Amino acid sequence: MSLADELLADLEEAGDEGEDGLYPEGEDGDSDGEASQGRTAGGLEDIPEEMEVDYSKADSVAAIAKLRNSKQFSDIMEKISAYVGKQRKISEVSGPMEADPEYRLIVAANNLTVEIDNELNIIHKFTRDKYSKRFPELESLVPDSLDYIRTVKELGNNLEKCKNNETLQQILTNATIMVVSVTASTTQGSLLNEFELKQLEESCDMALELNQSKHRIYEYVESRMSFIAPNLSIIVGASTAAKIMGIAGGLTNLSKMPACNLMLLGAQRRTLSGFSSTSLLPHTGFIYHCDVVQTLPPDLRRKAARLVSAKCTLASRVDSFHESSDGKVGYDLKEEIERKFDKWQEPPPVKQVKPLPAPLDGQRKKRGGRRYRKMKERLGLTEIRKHANRMTFAEIEDDAYQEDLGFSLGQLGKSGSGRVRQAQVNDATKARISKSLQRTLQKQSMTYGGKSTVRDRSSGTSSSVAFTPLQGLEIVNPQAAEKKVAEANQKYFSNMAEFLKVKKESKK
Repeated sequence: MSLADELLADLEEAGDEGEDGLYPEGEDGDSDGEASQGRTAGGLEDIPEEMEVDYSKADSVAAIAKLRNSKQFSDIMEKISAYVGKQRKISEVSGPMEADPEYRLIVAANNLTVEIDNELNIIHKFTRDKYSKRFPELESLVPDSLDYIRTVKELGNNLEKCKNNETLQQILTNATIMVVSVTASTTQGSLLNEFELKQLEESCDMALELNQSKHRIYEYVESRMSFIAPNLSIIVGASTAAKIMGIAGGLTNLSKMPACNLMLLGAQRRTLSGFSSTSLLPHTGFIYHCDVVQTLPPDLRRKAARLVSAKCTLASRVDSFHESSDGKVGYDLKEEIERKFDKWQEPPPVKQVKPLPAPLDGQRKKRGGRRYRKMKERLGLTEIRKHANRMTFAEIEDDAYQEDLGFSLGQLGKSGSGRVRQAQVNDATKARISKSLQRTLQKQSMTYGGKSTVRDRSSGTSSSVAFTPLQGLEIVNPQAAEKKVAEANQKYFSNMAEFLKVKKESKK
């Protein structure tokens, strides 16, 4: 056995041990019917496969699903039909609310919806076990129980109906239909006989009829929500209040439920059918999809759902004790919710730039004197800077530097600057040279033992070797011409020069 196989075997053993000790006996105190009333077909806990009942050997669906033919179901539906056209007010109730017959009917109808969901789950398992002989892969492709039952009723033995079927397009999404049609073309299932098809058709009709009855109960309870739970109806609306009260199993059970569990009532399983884009949001129930929450931006909806769930819990507890029958508590809670919603959507406050306070100390006295005036002259604007600051009227200036846009030289060096002569250098603003720096420069300009070309203006490539056509290489002095000019200037133009030859005129 390889290392990977040993690791997988250890993980399987650990998983089996965890499942055995997950729910020990006696730990769950809600052993009565109230604990099971808050479960729906979409929210039922997954039962392990070894504990599931095999319905494939059952003769008919009526043998395992007995709710529709029961006396309790027929009595409740008849009473609902009798009360549908009548509208009552809470002031007409004499005595406690629990003793009122219509209130008892509403509570019984809410409990009946939970039983209908459990019955639909049983019918779905019966249909799945029977139809797995024809199309075993359909269960994993269509996880919703009602959609699975509608699909089985539409397809039957003929799997070719998946293509271009308008009825199926109203049940499933286009992506799911595509996956179902591709899988149906390669399935290994066998055809069903007429008896099996009749059993499937009967189970599908029963499931759809029970689902229709459940919707009738929801409509009736919704119309009576202002009579049962006026404060809860004001916050989330009559429709959502009827749904969450029906799933919870009555107003009393709803009032005992914490807000974190109330927010998850009506949560559905996520549909992962191939590359389908229809994926439901996790941990979202009826409250998340109600109109109060959906009016907000998407990033605030989860936070709003938690707030609305908390207020619905308070309103349901008020309604369970039959307080505030006029809905005053519900209006107050809804007003508080709307205030918080407005507060969340307010833009952040604008930061105001506060001016600096006026300085407490007075203005200092300015220094005067000859030294201060000299310093002002030395640090003042030069003529070149003044020309650079001037701008010509109605003329586009060129940028002085490519990386420094908007900086121009003004009238500096332009023909129309108004000056004939070049700007004169002001001695007051000229850079000053210290005496030590002057002595250093004089020492550097002095030559010892001959003239050097380092600080001289003569070319650095000048050489004392010259090429002549007669003698070839000849050593010459490159500064000979300059020396002649200097001697001539010294002879004729120096301060000590005299007239060399003066022709004296003879007197006649």
